[in-house]
Amino acid sequence: MSGMDLNEKAGAAPTATGPDDAKSSNPAFSPNTNEEITPEGDTSGVVSIDGADLLNRVRDFANRFICYPSETASIVHVLWVAHAHLMDAWFSTPRLAVLSPEPGSGKSRVLEITALLVPNPLLSVNSSASFILRMIADQENRPTVLYDEIDAIFGPNARGNEDLRAMINAGYRRGAMIGRCYMEKGKVLTEQLSTYAAVALGGLGNLPDTIMSRSVIIRMRKRGPGEEVEPFRPHLHEPPASALCDELAAWAASMSTLAATVQPLLPDSIADRNADVWGPLLAVAELAGGEWPALARQAATEAVRSAKANDKPSLPVQLLADIRACFGDRDRLTTADLLDKLLSDEEAPWGDLGRRKLDARILARMLGEHGIKSSTIRMPNGSTPKGYMRGSFHDAWRRYLPPLEADATSETDATNQESANKTVASSVADETAVSPCGGTSEDVAEPKG
Repeated sequence: MSGMDLNEKAGAAPTATGPDDAKSSNPAFSPNTNEEITPEGDTSGVVSIDGADLLNRVRDFANRFICYPSETASIVHVLWVAHAHLMDAWFSTPRLAVLSPEPGSGKSRVLEITALLVPNPLLSVNSSASFILRMIADQENRPTVLYDEIDAIFGPNARGNEDLRAMINAGYRRGAMIGRCYMEKGKVLTEQLSTYAAVALGGLGNLPDTIMSRSVIIRMRKRGPGEEVEPFRPHLHEPPASALCDELAAWAASMSTLAATVQPLLPDSIADRNADVWGPLLAVAELAGGEWPALARQAATEAVRSAKANDKPSLPVQLLADIRACFGDRDRLTTADLLDKLLSDEEAPWGDLGRRKLDARILARMLGEHGIKSSTIRMPNGSTPKGYMRGSFHDAWRRYLPPLEADATSETDATNQESANKTVASSVADETAVSPCGGTSEDVAEPKG
């Protein structure tokens, strides 16, 4: 394992940002030996395994048979495989979503290779939620669940399968339980079943949003010209894969105490749910050392950025975004004008909302969920129809939408001009100019998402 010699770290402050730091600050390890010290004071030899080299070899093995869409995807896959060997150390476990738009893109091969490298694999197709739940409930023999053809479960032609979705969602965190009732000798008894397990899912299209938000995502694609992989031959390739799996298990055993204490450095863009998802993978990279911490942080940043770019906004958020575009630089719009602008976009969903098009009542209901209400507004021609003021949207735009490029410039300019604005505030308020599209410029928002 790479990193500073433990003797040099013996007197260091316990920052616990990597394997050596964690070892030096953890009383379960002697700073002068590679042997773990048991609570009774006895030592048990721990095999010294270079974590970075091991992960490199796992990546090289997987790259022989999988045509990854990017280097980021291969890094994510290896880190997820390694994290499955340290499940007792994590508070949350990310789901691995291996998805593609078309069949024949290599999703099943990813799961097949994964099954060779993770502990106690349960490779499943169309298994019932109750079967998987019973398997996971045995936490002493906790499986790593690999569920292929998941589009048959959650696809557009499938039923809701809420039991399976609830189990996958709940099992994302340690300690989550699902309650069940059963009959015994004529009595109704209750039991709690643990749902915590590493889960990888492969399928076409997308998964339910609640699962996607808990997942690291690999979007496979068909191989292009010149993209070749080695044919997988089980009788030839399973033995070296088994050896790698055994090494991962031994390395994980030597890192088990450290894994629960290591604090990986999270990129600025990784926060909230993304921090829960990526935390264990970044921790694995820190434990491995070498180039893996940097690779993991870069992969996490790119993956989160890509996920945000590919995210399809919810209908309420899309409505806020489209309304912001409709307003332009206006400070007010009548309800009729706003509806006309929204419905003029033939690619937007507003012309077909459950066989109805968006009308004033539906608009009011959807905006009311954000505390936005219509009011009687005065237009430049003196009319007073029902409509919406731009200022009513400021808070929702700031919370749910990314900032517009012009907003950053406006905010900087506003800061630079603050003292000057204060000196003329009263005269500006008394003689506010009317904008070309009606209303006053003082109500123009700086929507910051």
